[in-house]
Amino acid sequence: MSVSAATVPAIHLQGLKKSYGNGFEALKGIELRVEQGDFFALLGPNGAGKSTTIGILCSLIEKTAREVNIFGIDIDSNFAEAKQKIGVVPQEFNFNQFEKVLDIVLTQAGYYGLSTKVAKQRAENYLKSLDLWDKRNTVSRSLSGGMKRRLMIARALIHEPELLILDEPTAGVDIELRRTMWDFLRQVNKQGTTIILTTHYLEEAENLCRNIAIIDSGEIIENTSIKKLLRRLTKQTYILDTSKELKDVPSIMNFESRAIDAHSFEVDVDSSQNLNALYQQLSAIDLPIIAMRNKANRLEEMFVHLVSGPSQS
Repeated sequence: MSVSAATVPAIHLQGLKKSYGNGFEALKGIELRVEQGDFFALLGPNGAGKSTTIGILCSLIEKTAREVNIFGIDIDSNFAEAKQKIGVVPQEFNFNQFEKVLDIVLTQAGYYGLSTKVAKQRAENYLKSLDLWDKRNTVSRSLSGGMKRRLMIARALIHEPELLILDEPTAGVDIELRRTMWDFLRQVNKQGTTIILTTHYLEEAENLCRNIAIIDSGEIIENTSIKKLLRRLTKQTYILDTSKELKDVPSIMNFESRAIDAHSFEVDVDSSQNLNALYQQLSAIDLPIIAMRNKANRLEEMFVHLVSGPSQS
């Protein structure tokens, strides 16, 4: 990839608007730039405008005004070229439930003009990577929900797009399988594919993504890196488990603590405070800690703080 090509963003939205006939503004002139190779989270409450934005990128929704560029291609002037660069995993299962797994992936390859030989090679590769190869001749309706999610990812990747859009890709998937899918998606991103993720599992966004935009009521209210956003947390609450039975709430100087049960309590820690000071005090009162964890996901705490509440749409 040349230097000039690398500087072109994967996605560039400039003043993007979407209004409906009843006067509702789903998008109010959003500005968004996603660099090539990024793993990017687009978050927001229900009705905030995430799905509208994704729909416009995929040509499923017609924008009202301004520009959308995908790898420097204006979708108004040449969407056919832009579409070749996009793979989409929507929220809903939208494949033929009576078609076999392998046939679903091969049919998708045909839409993008892949030869039979290349299509079969790629299908085998992605189905094996997603633990679906043994199910290749199974009718898709008989798959579990998690398998159907993985099938959607294999189908979206068959033409090896430069941009992969994941709209709630792990909804309804159990924790173990979700983490396996995370590993696979990290590998896809490592190989150069730009990924945009929308999810309600904020732990997922924190673990996978480097940068984030939060949309609320049709407007981008945050656009920064995950690390920078989390550094703005002023307080975190930790849950500590102790092997010794608690008779009273531990008294810890400069820290507010509350009992949970006989072997657990929670402590508020301000961003200016040092966890070492907390552990030193616990050691001084002979209170052995066997586990420590955040009470809530850090990104979830910041997200709740930032958004204004449920949208009206």
